[in-house]
Amino acid sequence: MSSNPNYDSELCGKVPIHLINTVQPYGVLLVIDRNSLEVIQVSENVDAVFEVGAKDLIQQNIGDYLNKTDLHFLKHVASGKNTDKIPQVWTIRGNRYLCLLHVKDNHILIEIELESHRDDTQHSFISIYQEIKYSMALIEKATTPTEVCGIAARELKRISGFDKVMVYGFDEEWNGTVIAEEMTEDMESYFGFTFPASDIPRQARELYLRNPYRFIPDRTYTPVKLYPVINPTTSSFIDMSDCNVRGVVAVHLEYLANMGVTASMSTRILNNDKLWGLIACHHKTTKSMPFELCSIFELLSNVISARMHSLQNKEKHDAKTATQEVYNRLVEQIYSAGNIQTGLLDGEATVLQIFHAQGVALVRHGQITTKGEVPDRDQLDELLLWLHTRQLNKPYHIDHLFTEFDRAASYMEHGSGLLAIPIFPEQEDYVLIFRPEVKKTIDWGGDPGGRIVFEKDGLNYHPRHSFKLWRQIVTGTSLPWKEEEISIAETLRSFLYEYASKKV
Repeated sequence: MSSNPNYDSELCGKVPIHLINTVQPYGVLLVIDRNSLEVIQVSENVDAVFEVGAKDLIQQNIGDYLNKTDLHFLKHVASGKNTDKIPQVWTIRGNRYLCLLHVKDNHILIEIELESHRDDTQHSFISIYQEIKYSMALIEKATTPTEVCGIAARELKRISGFDKVMVYGFDEEWNGTVIAEEMTEDMESYFGFTFPASDIPRQARELYLRNPYRFIPDRTYTPVKLYPVINPTTSSFIDMSDCNVRGVVAVHLEYLANMGVTASMSTRILNNDKLWGLIACHHKTTKSMPFELCSIFELLSNVISARMHSLQNKEKHDAKTATQEVYNRLVEQIYSAGNIQTGLLDGEATVLQIFHAQGVALVRHGQITTKGEVPDRDQLDELLLWLHTRQLNKPYHIDHLFTEFDRAASYMEHGSGLLAIPIFPEQEDYVLIFRPEVKKTIDWGGDPGGRIVFEKDGLNYHPRHSFKLWRQIVTGTSLPWKEEEISIAETLRSFLYEYASKKV
């Protein structure tokens, strides 16, 4: 187990990145009052669109700069209940701009892309549809999550032209492992590498639940401030969680620089409305991304998420079905044999099969019966005493027992994992199931112990400079207990309790 500090929550996870109060210069931000449509806050580069300085635009009605059609749609959006990001093309000073409208309780945030919008709607729609249709067909034919990730990396690189596209999934501690990668020959490969949770800390992950992608066209940009600094409506920094043009914290820009990356794009992969992983795109030079291309990323993110959800549900269903079949045979054996020991340990189906384990100890009325590889009698007695202090009323499972019960360090080889099913815990009647140690190799992208480098003041910090392979061998850990195994353990506990109670 890792003993490194949890910078994900202790440090990086506390940076308020949604209140950064600056924007990237590829766009302009307006904040208008939802009822009056008066401008209440703007980014200081607003003159690039309106030919009016930031101070002069404040308290003006945005409708004075829009044609009747654009103004009518804006009023319709302002009076509605849709709070999703809504695209609209505005004509301002003779130029057409793609705008994204974010409707809040009392105000509307408006992102305006500075690159003039090309009025070629039919061609854009056909092009987008063709790209998505082709990629969707490939994704829908994939039969495993790994295959989905491979197709996603390949297709998004082809469509976008990024130098590198990686797909990585998060583990239970939010470390991300690269499971698919497509790149040009001159890019450094990170395939199979694991990156610590602090690289994408908690609050950054939470933003992906609200905004499907994050685009940085040029990490060397000069931040554009907002005017006024404090939003008059909220009396605080404006919350830009949903905004694509939101500025980027300095530590992340430094992180990209250390990777040799100038432009980046990250797109979420969800499962059951939770963040499962990310698609990360890197480019050595600056890169523009029109809204149509960003939309392809967003739509394919939904398609990929749906396919991953379907495949993983199928895997869980198949595993649950197989587990249930073994459980049913165990119950039949117990009834046929007339006792728990023979039914669990000596039949054609055994409790070892149902839990994919190599050792089990049945403790009943002070007698211990074992099968497979288990700790010796004295070690089992110590373990039983420790379990008794926990007063279990439901199955207890762990895949690194020695970290909770230090005496288990002496039998990690065959007892790193434990599933304890209490029958009558007050009498120390249990089914103890053991899993052996599985040494795991983690190929980190850089030394995880050096993920954060502090300056002498102990306050300011920087990301690591190297992402070269740093190999860690994890010992004392078994294969994890799966959700369906824990569920069937509870079902078995209930059955054994009822069966044993009737036998008393």
